[in-house]
Amino acid sequence: MRHGRKVNQLSRTKAHRDALLANMTISLIKHKRMITTVAKAKALRRYVEPLLTRAKEDNTHNRRIVFSYLQDKHAITELFGGVAEKIASRPGGYTRIIKVGFRPGDSADMAMIELVDFNTTYQSKAQQKSGATAAPAKKTRRAGGARKKATKDEGEAPASEATDTSAE
Repeated sequence: MRHGRKVNQLSRTKAHRDALLANMTISLIKHKRMITTVAKAKALRRYVEPLLTRAKEDNTHNRRIVFSYLQDKHAITELFGGVAEKIASRPGGYTRIIKVGFRPGDSADMAMIELVDFNTTYQSKAQQKSGATAAPAKKTRRAGGARKKATKDEGEAPASEATDTSAE
């Protein structure tokens, strides 16, 4: 039984687990999304979110701390550059896990983990342009709105034509 164990061991030693999570974090930063098992995605979320929080404040101390975890200069540059700009206004919850089904070989439960601010499917066009995460404008549904507009436009069009013909 796993009484009080907060870390999923993932059937690996500590060194192997750290290497696995570091490599997965580098891939996530470079590609912005990846498909893996649900257990690894949940473990990765706990590993990567504090690093993303560190990246919001770009200074030497934070860069060195994140580099001690990842050991990849290109990933650090991308993290403190493009990724940090997009997540700067977000107070947390930088990743999203979406279950995608089962792996054909062994029926393992698979999931896609992605950086939330880089998925344009769930954002409106205004948010995509500005990069902000504000709520979209609320749309109302009223019966007959289109019909009222059409009859109003039709009613005005003959009146304006009548004034044009009478002026000539």
